[in-house]
Amino acid sequence: MKKLLNNIYKILATGLGAGYSPIAPGTMGALLGCLIWVILFWLGFSSSYLWCGIIIIGILVGVFVSDKLEVEWGKDSSKIVIDEVVGMWIALIMQPFSFQNLIIAFVLFRLFDIYKPFYIKRLEKLKGGLGVMSDDILAGIYANIILTVFRLYI
Repeated sequence: MKKLLNNIYKILATGLGAGYSPIAPGTMGALLGCLIWVILFWLGFSSSYLWCGIIIIGILVGVFVSDKLEVEWGKDSSKIVIDEVVGMWIALIMQPFSFQNLIIAFVLFRLFDIYKPFYIKRLEKLKGGLGVMSDDILAGIYANIILTVFRLYI
């Protein structure tokens, strides 16, 4: 039973295996977040209230599975990409659905996630799964704010 649970944690943490990518696993996780967003939008999941619930569940699951796998994989392993998936969802929430917004949100999120400006880097220092998830949550928030300003004023 313990091995089964550990495998479930790995499936969730790696974004269905995207985190095992030998090239840019974080980018693969963010792309998975975009793909899930598009699929769920086409299935009718367009309510911001619904997405708030999905994001909260994603954060809780991400903190939990990251905590569980830290012992085996070390602190903030690159295999763990659930944080990128959820960060992308945060970057996209309350944005009108369009592929232009999707691409801009993706680029902004990845830039904030990679370069970690404006206190994002500090959040990585938090312990366990909270540290894994927090920096990507803030990167998603920043990307969302910039995309919103862009849409409204440009």
